[in-house]
Amino acid sequence: MKPIYKIAVAFLFLLVSCKEKESSSNKDKPTFVTKVESEFDKIKLTELDGTPIDLQQYQGKTLFINFWATWCGPCIQEMPSIQKAKNSMKDEDIVFLFASNEEVEAIETFKKKQPYDFHYVRVENLEQLKIMALPTTYIFDSNKKLVFSEMGYRKWDSKSNIDLILNAGK
Repeated sequence: MKPIYKIAVAFLFLLVSCKEKESSSNKDKPTFVTKVESEFDKIKLTELDGTPIDLQQYQGKTLFINFWATWCGPCIQEMPSIQKAKNSMKDEDIVFLFASNEEVEAIETFKKKQPYDFHYVRVENLEQLKIMALPTTYIFDSNKKLVFSEMGYRKWDSKSNIDLILNAGK
């Protein structure tokens, strides 16, 4: 039984030695860094007619994206306050987008029944964005950096929330 024990120890020693040698030879190999996709780059939006939206066109502007649904009570409840906030900041470089993953017909029907002048769009990858609740709002600064993200209802026309949006771009 001792010879088997000696062979096993020798084999284990060789195995560890090979590992050491292999990892030390990897030191000379280049390592590749993969680009981490930002939240901005992950978002895939289309116009209601199906035309893809290139978010790069909003570079240099604050971007307010509200993820919502026609069946979502809190989403609909916060819309009047978003409209008031949008109106009060009409002279600012802020883009408001309202993204839903619902069928275009449902969004169009909702749009016709509502008094809001929102830019309604479709989000093509809501699941990939890991949005767990609606409404969810993202605010990006002028350099495409996500500076605000929140799930849930908010009264957007309050002074503190208007300041939040205005300061996001700075």
